[in-house]
Amino acid sequence: MNLSDLQNGDSAVIVRVSGHGAFRRRIIEMGFVRGQKVTSMLNSPLNDPVKYGVMGYEVSLRRSEAAMIEVLPEDEANQPLPDGPEEAPNANDPTNRRPSADTQPAPRKNEINVALVGNPNSGKTSLFNVISGGREHVGNYSGVTVAAKTGHVTYKGYRFNITDLPGTYSLSAYSPEERYVRQHILDRRPDVILNVVVASNLERNLYLTTELIDLSQPTVIALNMYDELEASGATLNHEKLGGMIGIPMVPTVARTGDGIDTLLDTIIDLFEGRNRVTRQVNINYGTTIEPELAIVTRLMQQSDDLPRQFPPRYWALKLLEGDTEAQRTLRSCAAYPEWKAAAERGAEKIHRLLAEQTEAAVIDRKYGYIAGALRKVYTPGTVDLNRATDRIDRIVAHKWLGFPIFIFLMWLTFSTTFWLGKYPQDWIEAAFAWLGEILRAHMPEGPLRDLLADGVIGGVGSVTVFLPNILLLYLFISLMEDSGYMARAAFIMDRIMHRIGLHGKSFIPMLMGFGCNVPAIMATRTIESHSSRLITILIDPFMSCSARLPVYILLVGTFFSATAGTVLISLYAFGILMAALTAVLLRRGVFKADETPFVMELPPYRMPTVRATLKHMWDKAEQYMRKIGGVILVISIIIWFLSYYPRTEVPTDTTLDPVALSEMQYENSFLGRIGKFCQPLVAPMDFNWKATVALLSGAAAKEVIVSTLGVLYSNADEASLSGTLAASGDFTQRSALAFLIFILLYCPCIASLAAIGNETGSRKWVAFSILYNTGVAWLMSYGVYHLAGLFLSA
Repeated sequence: MNLSDLQNGDSAVIVRVSGHGAFRRRIIEMGFVRGQKVTSMLNSPLNDPVKYGVMGYEVSLRRSEAAMIEVLPEDEANQPLPDGPEEAPNANDPTNRRPSADTQPAPRKNEINVALVGNPNSGKTSLFNVISGGREHVGNYSGVTVAAKTGHVTYKGYRFNITDLPGTYSLSAYSPEERYVRQHILDRRPDVILNVVVASNLERNLYLTTELIDLSQPTVIALNMYDELEASGATLNHEKLGGMIGIPMVPTVARTGDGIDTLLDTIIDLFEGRNRVTRQVNINYGTTIEPELAIVTRLMQQSDDLPRQFPPRYWALKLLEGDTEAQRTLRSCAAYPEWKAAAERGAEKIHRLLAEQTEAAVIDRKYGYIAGALRKVYTPGTVDLNRATDRIDRIVAHKWLGFPIFIFLMWLTFSTTFWLGKYPQDWIEAAFAWLGEILRAHMPEGPLRDLLADGVIGGVGSVTVFLPNILLLYLFISLMEDSGYMARAAFIMDRIMHRIGLHGKSFIPMLMGFGCNVPAIMATRTIESHSSRLITILIDPFMSCSARLPVYILLVGTFFSATAGTVLISLYAFGILMAALTAVLLRRGVFKADETPFVMELPPYRMPTVRATLKHMWDKAEQYMRKIGGVILVISIIIWFLSYYPRTEVPTDTTLDPVALSEMQYENSFLGRIGKFCQPLVAPMDFNWKATVALLSGAAAKEVIVSTLGVLYSNADEASLSGTLAASGDFTQRSALAFLIFILLYCPCIASLAAIGNETGSRKWVAFSILYNTGVAWLMSYGVYHLAGLFLSA
């Protein structure tokens, strides 16, 4: 029978994984290996994908992929236990040697470079934060660490340079994270690798450790979340286990800081050569693989140009596995053709004898190595730590309740952001108005007073007032990330995403895009498929980031105050709809169908801590204020200058009121001329030249739209920008709605365009994003303006 045949609550034992290539490797790496017990736990609301339990983890898998895993009922399965770890028979055997001293980086006195390596959701970034005092966000789902982050700390006279590498399940060439982590270790050669392991889920986490054992680098293991292991009633002799695998282990609890001093002391001892646990241990890959591995290893030992950062045995194993990144690294070696030929012969023989590819056979042996070691030192607990998670999932991922709960949470997020944020927003707006009045009352008339009052206070102040709304939005996003609900949203949405040519993992960057498109674009690195990743990058700018929120709140609150919550969430929903339609067009017109597996870990729910949530909010507030004090301030001054000059000469006997004079000045200014020149392009939507200028300035950063309007409408009698807009008559409900749609969809900001260029490595996709998004914005805005004429006032 196949895994897809299991009913919820049924368990079975894995017999074989079908398929080939990257699909099969990823399935096996995630724990679906021969002899493992697997349980069908929960269907998603649309019955696909399905949540399975394996190796103490909960993993999401589509039914079509589960059908490729053959299983047997527990009472029919009789799998022998794997052997335990086997040490190298001879420490002097050249195949077991560590890289020689001359290939290691020269020791630096009292300075230690540490690389943090671990699975997603292992608490790696939490450990980084507690050690270095860093302020990286900690989220309870895969993909928070999308690039290497570096921190520093001084401890007992040693300076630790700590690099938090992306979370990864292995060091193969399957995903960008895996390649990045391995290349970082190869190129940077850290003094110590700190392998972060979830203590309560050792079997799955230690697979990555076996890959580090192959690298033969100085390593320390942090048994993180050790309190959860103790709470489950399990026991672990970590000292004996560390001695068996030749790597010192230190229990830690990153959340409370327990064990951190001991961990740093161990790193120092290892760096100084005082640690007695560390030693070289080789994994025995069995009587079929080992002879072929030895043949290739001996050939490589005879070479002088082999990269010596890693031992010959490691490179030989990678060639037998057909690792493309290893082949690319070794291609420049003179003897590479000979090595490759020997590896291909060996791989063919292994495949013939074992009836499976070398990489799959190696993964099986590594899991056997782990199981054998744990059998000697680990006693499982009797308390099920996932019980609460399962109960919550039965509600939030229920067939009938899953989607209503998700929609309600989105509605609650945006409605609360609007209504609750309105009160401090009014206070801040009043404070800036008071500051402007003081300046006008105590400074003589002239350009300097006008610059400070209208350009700086009017422009910057009009954006600053929306800080409370930004904080509330990030509060909800942080709670969803930290609790683990973000991964459930991907689980719930996978079938819908599959219909548009993507999978559930793409939904996480899309949700992150509600905060900021830049980290959302970077978070697509967790998507293994190149085409799916590229499509997700291109549709992410359609997600309404927090930079658009001030514009939404201003215009929605001014023209749709009675239905503000509904209009606001409709804008977000329309952005998602356009992203989905774009994904369908790209999948069908540009990229062929993608069949990468949807294998995603579903981490246990955890209660967000007040400290982490407030820190996340503070970080975002700090970023927002830096943006206000930088880009927005500069652009506000430029906008003011262009609107202030050239000065319009007014006859002394004029009867025009101050508002009309101000309007005359704006129209004849440089800014007015630019706006009038471009205005015909958006005239069909009834946008005047001021709206046109706001759109042009918003191409740099969407918040600037508000500051531009703040400058252009600063001389009116109304106390607030909202009141000024309502009284000006420049917008009707129809044109305001069309304006909102245009802002939602048109070209991404400069920072997002830079992220697209960096992640795709091609300028053509940057140009595509500018032209396509702006074209879609024009068409949709035009359509909404004319369609709204049937329902809204002219």
